[in-house]
Amino acid sequence: MGIVAGLDSAPDFTRIVVCDADSGTVLKQGYAPHPVDHAQGAGRPSDVDPQNWLLSLGEAAGGGLLEGVQAIGVSAQANALVPLDSQGNTVRPAMVGTDKRTQVAAADLIDALGGREAWAQAVGSVPQAAHPVTKLRWLARTEPENAARTAVLLQAHDWLVWQLLGRPVRRTTDRGGASGTGYWAAATGNYRADLVELALGHQTMLPEVIGPADAAGATPEGLLISAGTGETMAAAFGLGIGLGDAVVSLGASGSVMAVHPEALYDPYGMVTALADATGMHLPVVTTLNAVRALRGTAELLGLPDLESLSDLAMKSTPGSHGLVLLPYLEGERTPNLPHTAGTLSGLRRESMKPEHLARAAFEGMLCGLADALDVMRGRGVEVRRVFLLGQAAELPAVQAAAPSLFGAQVVVPQPADYAAIGAARQAAWALGVSQGVLDPRTPPVWQGPVAQVLEPGDDLAVGQAVRQQFVSVREQTHPGAFRM
Repeated sequence: MGIVAGLDSAPDFTRIVVCDADSGTVLKQGYAPHPVDHAQGAGRPSDVDPQNWLLSLGEAAGGGLLEGVQAIGVSAQANALVPLDSQGNTVRPAMVGTDKRTQVAAADLIDALGGREAWAQAVGSVPQAAHPVTKLRWLARTEPENAARTAVLLQAHDWLVWQLLGRPVRRTTDRGGASGTGYWAAATGNYRADLVELALGHQTMLPEVIGPADAAGATPEGLLISAGTGETMAAAFGLGIGLGDAVVSLGASGSVMAVHPEALYDPYGMVTALADATGMHLPVVTTLNAVRALRGTAELLGLPDLESLSDLAMKSTPGSHGLVLLPYLEGERTPNLPHTAGTLSGLRRESMKPEHLARAAFEGMLCGLADALDVMRGRGVEVRRVFLLGQAAELPAVQAAAPSLFGAQVVVPQPADYAAIGAARQAAWALGVSQGVLDPRTPPVWQGPVAQVLEPGDDLAVGQAVRQQFVSVREQTHPGAFRM
């Protein structure tokens, strides 16, 4: 088919991969950090000038990187709200990431619509501080003049696609990006404009939601630009996950996502019903505590890094000699315990050794993510294989315990920018459809990532016993909090 590029505009950098459109082989790569933002330096860490994304993109694409490219796909950080006025100018800097300023606004919105279940029914998710709909509420309450000027709502990848196309009258987005706004329902495929008005105080223009294989347009030079999508959806597409696959991401917090043929309804709001980049659905369950629990334990034990913590944990045995850590150090979302703290249970004289605490930290983190997997399974999501992402996935203590605690085969892909690869794959799909060689219902088949495969094997029964020990302590400490 030709050569395509995928760009990933992450919170701190832009990465570009240039790929063969038929096989997905990465031919060239580019990288550039985002410029230092003066708005951030002024004490507004969640405000970013979108022009910085373009500057970083231009630097990453320097040196003729895109020469010969026929189509570009765009992935960008999730939950970035770019409010525009009627002339297409930014009303204020983009609001990005998990913005703690908006926590009160999230609670206000939940109450305004009648509770968590009402939101779950309306759009498949419950407002959180990061959601664009919550940022709109904050804008209306805190910056009413800016709210009144806001006429168009875009996210980061929408804005970048629009800029690459020369700011046309038509503005587009994709299902994946739209599903993370809090005002588009994956179950129905429709916007809830009434929720925009509930949050902002008035209606706005919203980007047209186009199909996964559709092109957003072409540049004057004839370069095809695909629909674009959010980082989460692009990474899933880049990994090539399908039905029966789940992805567990180990960051400071944790997340579990899986491909499913339909949108999930969760009355408790633990599942966020996102759409994926292929026309399917991508339910996500998050935990607030993953690697942050490991780092806290390493600091407590006076260890310099997570590798040292892993080495120490491997000196213990499954079950940590009876120690159980509920790693709810920052409260927790799964189960919904926003004001709780962590719990260390099972202290006996023989268990009070550093290696047992180290092992309990790894087992506690993984058991918390196994709880998230159970939420998925309890809603009918099949999980046969788990992709484990993040630097901590390489640690021996994680790899030793994860397969048996998750009860599934675990795949640890080699590190790569799967969001950029997913964006390139989307570009190849749109290019192939435009050439008449690909079906708009079937994405191109690309070679999968090089990965290490771990089986639960004979450790499955041991792992399930450890898991049951964790569940028992969780239920004793927080009875009824984990609702399926």
